[in-house]
Amino acid sequence: MSNKIYPIGIQNFEKLRLGGYFYIDKTALIYKMVKTGSYYFLSRPRRFGKSLLISTLEAYFQGKKELFEGLAVEKLEKEWKKHPILHIDLNIGKYDTPDSLDSILNKALTDWEAIYGTGAAETTLALRFAGIVKRAYEQTGERVVILVDEYDKPMLQAINNEALQGHFRDTLKPFYGVLKTMDGCIRFGMLTGVTKFGKVSVFSDLNNLDDISMWDEYVDLCGISEKELYDNLTPEIHEFAAAQKMRYEDFCIELRKRYDGYHFVENSIGIYNPFSLLNAFKRNKFGNYWFETGTPTYLVELLKKHHYDLERMAHEETSADVLNSIDSSSTDPIPVIYQSGYLTIKDYDPRFGVYRLGFPNLEVEEGFIKFLLPFYANPNAVQSPFEIQNFVSEVEVGDYNAFFRRLQSFFADTSYELIRDLELHYQNVLFIVFKLVGFYVNVEYHTSRGRVDLVLQTDKFIYVMEFKLDGTAEEALKQINEKQYALPFESDSRKLFRMGVNFSSETRNIEKWIVE
Repeated sequence: MSNKIYPIGIQNFEKLRLGGYFYIDKTALIYKMVKTGSYYFLSRPRRFGKSLLISTLEAYFQGKKELFEGLAVEKLEKEWKKHPILHIDLNIGKYDTPDSLDSILNKALTDWEAIYGTGAAETTLALRFAGIVKRAYEQTGERVVILVDEYDKPMLQAINNEALQGHFRDTLKPFYGVLKTMDGCIRFGMLTGVTKFGKVSVFSDLNNLDDISMWDEYVDLCGISEKELYDNLTPEIHEFAAAQKMRYEDFCIELRKRYDGYHFVENSIGIYNPFSLLNAFKRNKFGNYWFETGTPTYLVELLKKHHYDLERMAHEETSADVLNSIDSSSTDPIPVIYQSGYLTIKDYDPRFGVYRLGFPNLEVEEGFIKFLLPFYANPNAVQSPFEIQNFVSEVEVGDYNAFFRRLQSFFADTSYELIRDLELHYQNVLFIVFKLVGFYVNVEYHTSRGRVDLVLQTDKFIYVMEFKLDGTAEEALKQINEKQYALPFESDSRKLFRMGVNFSSETRNIEKWIVE
């Protein structure tokens, strides 16, 4: 039985080290970062270790050598100087009113002013911040370290409220601008967050920041690489595999499929989600741990607001400029979805500079699709957690009429106000349902606007379906036969169903299905 104490939810480096918690040594990378630059920004999904990184930097700049005993930086660092540190954690606030951000910044400034004093002419938040930096340097003789955790939390929470987001932007731009204007007094600065707001937003003036989010050398600064996994947890992997009654090799494949797959740079190593991975090892049980901590609803609101075709998500293509920066007035939801960790880099075309995106792993794909369902389908029809189980059961026993009646209920009673593009709405609901069913039975499909070619395969049945919008079920079935969609399965011993389905824009639902 492993005696490791996993640091689930531990974000303070000193607590982690003094408490004997398991720690994968990132200090060589941290040392390299500190010695080769002054100002950094890192974007990573939530629960990826950003707060622990900030806390580790704080302990390092406090000169707490004893906390780094046995780690790489203990041998690398010779001086261990103590610097004045200004650490702001914006993760603690709920940013729903104009003064909510001001209150948190004012609290931080007041605490620092109690140590370093105030200036009479410092009337704004930015001026007070600059004054504190100057006095901290003058009083200690050491340049200041500025650490900002979750810098973007106010902007993200207000992403669908232009007026509130504008207020936060106007507050944060001059505040963060202190990192540039007070350069002579600052030794090191780092901002972390989920997203990078660019153009007219808070980053537009901070051109002295090195954005290392897509730098290959720092790809595993947060998260766990496969090498780190096997270097640090091989005995626990064997124990976990035994608990799951799986062969070691099969278990490693399953672990990779569920939690690996984050690529923050093209052609880079995959990174495991540390929160899910450590939770799984603590319990010796697979689970969707990252999703259990909550998925922000603003992501779905963005997808719906911009009428996004969900089927594109599995093979979205974009450029580095789009991935690297979010314009707060943008109509493209993909950068936010990507930077939030729900999509990752799957492939890269260097000739055209095009990135192909997709879900990083099974946990994210299944969790996100399940999360989407009640936002798109009739909420009364999806209240039961067994709805997809019922769909799968009906497919497996060949009860296609029950399957389609259940599917009809998902479209029923959706208000006109919620469907500006009926064709896209119909497409998105079908995508979600068949994607969820596909986690349990074999689903092959390709889609285009207004049409889904679908094959469902179980142990006993094969279903070949064609969907039409404002056509007829007979036309759909005729197309299956004329284009010989079922030909690859005709010699199969399983029972074959050819199914034509028509969706009506008048009733906003499935109008008819016929089977042969």
